[in-house]
Amino acid sequence: MRKGFGSLCGAVYDQLKEDVRNGALYVFANKRRTRLKILYCDGTGMWLLTKRLDAGTFFWPRSSQAGQTKMSLTPEIFALLTDGIDLHQATMRPWYERPPAGPV
Repeated sequence: MRKGFGSLCGAVYDQLKEDVRNGALYVFANKRRTRLKILYCDGTGMWLLTKRLDAGTFFWPRSSQAGQTKMSLTPEIFALLTDGIDLHQATMRPWYERPPAGPV
């Protein structure tokens, strides 16, 4: 997870055969699935978002074909992925607990 803008853009172009400027989010995870990096181009520049978990792992959907390097996720599935929902069992993972809403 040491890659920055240039290396991740190169991975999108070379490995996924996609144009990073098409408005899609490109999500990368480390092997232990404790960190995510999201690459996004909004038309004026590049965004690189990261999320590191203090405990537990991100659920990563299984691809429909062996050896598949890319998959499309709906916005809802992406939100579930980043919120810690295990899609196989459709339950909250034990480590995930949303903090109570406090005063704004």
